[in-house]
Amino acid sequence: MKSLFKRFKFVDYLTMILIFGLVVCQTYLEMELISFMADFLNVLTTPNYTSSDLWAVGWKMIGIAGLIFSLIVFINILSSFLSAKIARDLRRSVFVKVNSFSASEINKFSTASLITRSTNDVSQVQNTLMMSMRMMFTAPCMAFFAIRKITLTNATLTWVSIGFLAVLLIMLLTLIFLVMPKFSILQKKTDKLNLVTRENLTGIRVVRAYNAENYQENKFETANTELTRTQLFVNRCMSMLNPGLNLIMHMMSLTIYWVGAYLLADNIVDYPTVATFSQYSMHVIMSFMFITLMFVTIPRGIVSLKRINEILNTDVSIKDGSIEKSDALGTIEFRNVSFKYPDADECVLENISFKAEKGETIAFIGSTGSGKSTLINLIPRFYDATEGQVLIDGIDVKAYKLETLRDKLGYVPQRANLFSGDIDSNMKLSKEDATEEEICKALEVAQCSFIEKLEDGYTQPVSQGGKNFSGGQKQRLSIARAIIKNPEIFVFDDSFSALDFKTDKTLRTALRKHTKDATVVIVAQRINTIMNADKIIVLDDGKMVGMGTHEELSKTNKVYKEILESQTKKEVK
Repeated sequence: MKSLFKRFKFVDYLTMILIFGLVVCQTYLEMELISFMADFLNVLTTPNYTSSDLWAVGWKMIGIAGLIFSLIVFINILSSFLSAKIARDLRRSVFVKVNSFSASEINKFSTASLITRSTNDVSQVQNTLMMSMRMMFTAPCMAFFAIRKITLTNATLTWVSIGFLAVLLIMLLTLIFLVMPKFSILQKKTDKLNLVTRENLTGIRVVRAYNAENYQENKFETANTELTRTQLFVNRCMSMLNPGLNLIMHMMSLTIYWVGAYLLADNIVDYPTVATFSQYSMHVIMSFMFITLMFVTIPRGIVSLKRINEILNTDVSIKDGSIEKSDALGTIEFRNVSFKYPDADECVLENISFKAEKGETIAFIGSTGSGKSTLINLIPRFYDATEGQVLIDGIDVKAYKLETLRDKLGYVPQRANLFSGDIDSNMKLSKEDATEEEICKALEVAQCSFIEKLEDGYTQPVSQGGKNFSGGQKQRLSIARAIIKNPEIFVFDDSFSALDFKTDKTLRTALRKHTKDATVVIVAQRINTIMNADKIIVLDDGKMVGMGTHEELSKTNKVYKEILESQTKKEVK
């Protein structure tokens, strides 16, 4: 919890102090209300009492009850406000931190777990903070005032209360011992259920194509059953708390009246004393119940807070450099670059060296798994090279501020990704102040003529992931988004694969004219897409096995010739 309180600001501590002060007033008034009840009973047991005598005490009791009600409402408002504010700050911190993660950190946690930690775990911390503030302040105050009252009343009745209090503590400690270890397991089971659900929803087409609904349902059922069993165990244990507490409270009340009857018979105490003592004892029991509930509630919040702190305390592998400006040259150079994924034994890329000058088009081709996409992911620093240097405009990419580096790039990923909103908002993702003219030009270059047929044009709604567009349409919109930015370097990671040959050729022709002053990096599977590149680099099993023009490689490079022949045969067929 220390890490949580470190996030508190001065005004938050003032709010907590105010809540504590109000809780002290509330619990003190509750004890005084019981004292007034004794005065009320004394009036009733007085011979020849009048209604005015009852109302004199009754109005005081009504006034105190109203004041207690107002205090409780105000305390709830303040604690709700403070816990919601802290939860908001936590969510913001987690979101910002996750945005700074490289692919390796995201893979370490998994997307499903990050979503759970950003939502469910933050909600758990919020609820825990709100409840614990009330209980943490109320329990000791109530225990102090109630114990003070009962110790000043009667020793015999005090020992009765202590006996039942011991029984209550044994029951509560047993429940804590059984339930606390399950909270951590509960959150992990929630992660697992989220993972299965997310995979099923994102891959629903594949599931249906292979008639794998039963297989996915069985996976979900297993995760759901495991979570349900853990929840049932926790809930069954906790369900014993309320009836057990009621049983102890009623038995204690009955015993106090039973012992009190003997004391009344011996004229040791009077009836108002016995009645008020019972109420004080109830408050002692309730205060210890609050303390125990804190020990049950807080550990669950601590488990969630630890999971959040795992994100916030993770060292980011891709760190900001210091260079904020450099000459817009557009050169790219790899110097003896090797790369292997974290915890991997073998390198994915080995000893890669090349240089692309401003205005050149450089392409990468090779079989699946040869390291093409991994190589260009080193340019925007989605990963950092394990060995060697990647230089942009003659400066190591690690020396740039990430914002500066990525401002130089127009990146189109292998998997076209659109965001919910509309076409216009997706285009402005790369350039917020893009004009309508710039957007129209970019869409024209990217061959997005299909927009003219849409009912809403640029304001056509885009669903999450762009699922209301075809693969080819999404790729063209992603390319247009990069064009709007007008960067010095374009990076296309197999971004033409969903286009037919005619559209591909038309788009590349328009793109060549538009990007004549920019450096273009292309990863492609089809030789037709890259045959006009200034340099083509052939990769095989993470190694450079050739570099040259299409004409040179088709004559001298074995791997390139094999790819060319295989694609030519397919076209002939």
